[in-house]
Amino acid sequence: MPLRLLAIGDVFGKTGLKAVQRWLPELIDEFDPGLVIVNVENLHNGRGVDPAGARDVLDAGADCLSSGNHIWGHRSHEKLLETQEALIRPANYPDPCPGRGVVVLDSRQGARVAVINLLGRVFMPPVDDPFLVADEILRELGKRADVIVVDMHAEASSEKLALARHLDGRVAAVFGTHTHVQSADARVLPRGTGFITDLGMTGPYDSIIGMDSETALRRFRSARPVRGLPASEDPGLRGALFEVDERSGRCLRVERVARGAGGK
Repeated sequence: MPLRLLAIGDVFGKTGLKAVQRWLPELIDEFDPGLVIVNVENLHNGRGVDPAGARDVLDAGADCLSSGNHIWGHRSHEKLLETQEALIRPANYPDPCPGRGVVVLDSRQGARVAVINLLGRVFMPPVDDPFLVADEILRELGKRADVIVVDMHAEASSEKLALARHLDGRVAAVFGTHTHVQSADARVLPRGTGFITDLGMTGPYDSIIGMDSETALRRFRSARPVRGLPASEDPGLRGALFEVDERSGRCLRVERVARGAGGK
């Protein structure tokens, strides 16, 4: 039986956490994944992650917590990155930097799964080259992992696909996060890497990508700074399920996952 990897998109605020707690246990019962990866960079009021929130997501069934450029939004980020082994941040932040950008975990079936977190550079803060950093990590991993997956946290769809093409055949899966809109392009690339441009958002869908619509509109229409407020209505969960051949480390199938807010 193939190894199943379940990846859940950006969890946004308290509504996102409620969606995780409601639907993730059901998805685990339905799909029996060997490993569950959840992006939590927006968990604390839309920016950053706090210790209690991280623990709640892990208690709901997550094995690995990935993140992105908003991981630094909560005051406890440095201590949390150093002490919470399941939490990773983009590996291509320049040194010195707290935490780590890759973790190797045992799946429920026993396969060793490496999860790599990377940050894009197009329309994003300046960081090291994600392509070169990915190559370096793969060299360092060697044979320590049977299966490798990548969370590419980036704004530009082209950059996410470019990284996936760069790693095609060398990793089992590349999934994009950050834009909070689930893309309809889940597929297996020619050399066996599963890919989806963006997992989508787990959070309030009566919103503008998680933020209260009225405050977001004031920001756009005034062109002035407006403090964003997380929305709280219409919870939904988005993600993707990857089926992987443990022996070859290649993806066999990718399926989008959606619950609530127009999903199942």
